[in-house]
Amino acid sequence: MPSKQQTYRLEGISCANCAKTFESNVRNIDGVNHAEVNFAASKINIAGRVSIPEIEKAGSFENIKVVREHQKTSKKPLWIRYNRVLLASLFIMLGIISEVVFDNAAFISTLLYGIAALAGGTTLFKAGLINLTRLQFDMKTLMTIAVTGAVIIGEWREAAIVVVLFAISEALESYSMDKARASIRSLIDISPKQALIRRQSGDEQRIAVEDIKIGDVMIIKPGDRIAMDGNIASGFSSINQASITGESIPVEKTLNDEVFAGTINQDGYLEIEVTKKAEDTTIAKIIHLVEEAQDERAPSQAFVDRFAAYYTPAIIAIAMLVAVVPPLFGGAWGTWIYQGLAVLVVGCPCALVISTPVAIVTAIGNAARNGVLIKGGVHLEQIGGLRGIAFDKTGTLTYGTPAVTDVFFYTDDHEKALDYLLTLESKSNHPLAKAIIDYMDSKKASVLPMDHFTTIHGKGIEGKVNGEMVYAGSPAMFPGVQSDQIKTYQEAGKTVILCGTDEELLMAAALRDKPRKESKHVIKMLHKLGINHTCMLTGDHAKTAVALQKELNLTNVKAELLPEDKLEFIKKFERKNGSIAMIGDGINDTPALAASSVGIAMGSAGTDSALETADVALMGDDLEKLPFTVKLSRRALSIIKQNIAFALGIKVLALLLVIPGWLTLWIAIFADMGATLLVTLNALRLLKIR
Repeated sequence: MPSKQQTYRLEGISCANCAKTFESNVRNIDGVNHAEVNFAASKINIAGRVSIPEIEKAGSFENIKVVREHQKTSKKPLWIRYNRVLLASLFIMLGIISEVVFDNAAFISTLLYGIAALAGGTTLFKAGLINLTRLQFDMKTLMTIAVTGAVIIGEWREAAIVVVLFAISEALESYSMDKARASIRSLIDISPKQALIRRQSGDEQRIAVEDIKIGDVMIIKPGDRIAMDGNIASGFSSINQASITGESIPVEKTLNDEVFAGTINQDGYLEIEVTKKAEDTTIAKIIHLVEEAQDERAPSQAFVDRFAAYYTPAIIAIAMLVAVVPPLFGGAWGTWIYQGLAVLVVGCPCALVISTPVAIVTAIGNAARNGVLIKGGVHLEQIGGLRGIAFDKTGTLTYGTPAVTDVFFYTDDHEKALDYLLTLESKSNHPLAKAIIDYMDSKKASVLPMDHFTTIHGKGIEGKVNGEMVYAGSPAMFPGVQSDQIKTYQEAGKTVILCGTDEELLMAAALRDKPRKESKHVIKMLHKLGINHTCMLTGDHAKTAVALQKELNLTNVKAELLPEDKLEFIKKFERKNGSIAMIGDGINDTPALAASSVGIAMGSAGTDSALETADVALMGDDLEKLPFTVKLSRRALSIIKQNIAFALGIKVLALLLVIPGWLTLWIAIFADMGATLLVTLNALRLLKIR
C-alpha cells in the first residue's frame, strides 16, 4: 500500500458532525499519519498506509463508501437510494388504514408502525446508540431517545412518524449535497481533455492534457477552445475570456500575451507555448478555490441541533427524577413511573424538530413560486443577516452584451455615414459588429457593394465602397484625430468605433454593455432595507466600472479583478464588516460565490457551475427578486424564533403539571400535538408575503 498522501472521494456523507467523527476515526487507524476531511467537496486526504476497506470500516456508522478520486461510479436512481424512506412511509399509511378499517386491530397497526420505524430508522438508531455509549448527545441521540420513549409508552404511530420525518430531512440534505459536490467536479469539463501539440520533432499529435509538458506548443485554430495556460508564440486573435474574467467582449491577443485554459479562440490561428501543467491551470485553480472556500465556510447548525446537547440529557434527567424520587418518599411506584413516561412524551421533540423546518419549507416554497430558488434553510437564515451585497457586472447588473448607446456625426451626410459603417461591419464577425448591425437595422441603413475587404489586426477593418477606401475601427486606426466627443465617451467607460474615408471622418459610435433596467431600483431598495454596502466586482476596465457605479448609486466598485481577487475581497469584507452575499453568473464568480456568506446566481443566464455553487438562484435573471428575498428571510427568522418559543413554552407548562401530579399521558400527548399544530399554522403565515 502507498505511504504518500492519497485523496479519496466519499459517498454517503451528508452531516458535518458525522464528517468530524469519521475524520477522527480514520486518524486512529494504525498506519495513518494524518487525515483531513473536506466536507463540502466530500473528499478525504490521508497521509500514511491504509486500505480502502479500513477507511470504510471507520465510517460504518454512516455507511460511508470510499472511492479513488478519479474513479467513475454509477449513480443509483433516487427511488433506490431512498427506498428505506419510501418503505417506511408505506407502512405508516398501512398502519393508519388498519386503525380505520379494522376493529381491535391494535396488534396489526403496532406491527406495521414498528416495521416502519425499523425501515426508516436503522441508521438513526445505530448512530444514536453509539452516541449514547460515548455520551454524545446530538440530534440523532435525541431522536433515538424520543422514539424509544414513545415506544415504551405505546405510542407506536408517533414513533414511526418521527423516524420518517427525520429520515426524509436527511435524504433531502444528502441529495442537495451530492448535487453541489458534483458541480464542483464538473468545472473541469470547461477545458478540453486533449490538445493538438507540436513538439521538437515537428510532428503534430493530439494528446491528453495530463501528458502535455511545459514548453510544448499547442496548435489552436479559429473556434477552438484552449486546453492549457500558455503564452502566444505565433499569431494574433481575439480571445473570448468570459469563462475566466466574465467579460463578454473578446480581448485582442498577440505575440507573448498570456492565454488561459477554457477560453475560446475567435478568429485567428495561434501557436501557444504551454507554461503550466494541467493541474496548475487557471481553471484548475478556480476549482481548488471553490473547494477551499466551501470547506472554510462551516455549515451552520440549526438551533435545535445545538440545543439538543442540553435538552436531551435534561429531559432524561427530569424523567428519571420524576419516576424515582417521589416513590422514595412514599409515592406509588406505578403512578410515578407513569408520570416519568409522560415526561418523556412531553419531551418528544416532534414540535421542536419541525418548528424550524416547517417555517423554512414554507418560506422556500413561497420563494420558488415567486421565482427564487433557495437551496436550504441555512441560506434562507443567512440572507436575513446580510451586511453587504457584492455584484458581478456583466450579466448581473448589465445585460452581458454590448449595444450602441450613442452616435456622433462629423458629416452632414448621415445616410452615407450609416451606410458605409454598416457595409464594413456586415463582413466582420467581431461581437461589436453585431451590436452595430443591430443598431443600423433600426436606422434603415443599407449595405452597399464593397471590394477589397481586409481586417487590420488590433485596429479594425477596411474596404472599398463606391470607389473610395472606407475604414472602421478604434481611434488607433485614425491617428491624429482629436475630438472632445470621443474623450467624453471613453471617460464614460464606453468603447468607441470610428468610421471614415481617406478624405474625412464620418461618424463615431459608442458602445457599452448596458445596465439592466431594474438595476438602479434594486440598489435603491436594498439601501432602504438597511443593506448599506453594495459593491460591484468586475474584470472590466476601471473607467467603465466607475461610470456604472455613478449611474446605479453603488457604494463601492473594484475593477480589473481576476477570480482570486474577487475571492480576496469577499474574505476581507467578512473579516471587517460581517456577512456578505455575492451575486454573479459566470465561472469566474464561483470562488467568490462559494466563499461568501450567501452565493446568489442569476438563474437562466448563469453557468452551471455558478448555479450549482450558489446558495440562491434568481430564476428569469430578475434582480427585483433580491429585495423580496431579503424581506422573506427576515420574516422567516422571526417566525422561527416564535415557533421555538411556542414549542418549548408549551412543554414547560406541561412539565409544571408534574409538581401536583396532574400530568397524564393524554395531557402530554395533547401538549405535544398542540405545539405541533401551533408552530405549523404560525409558519403558514409566510405564504402571505409577496
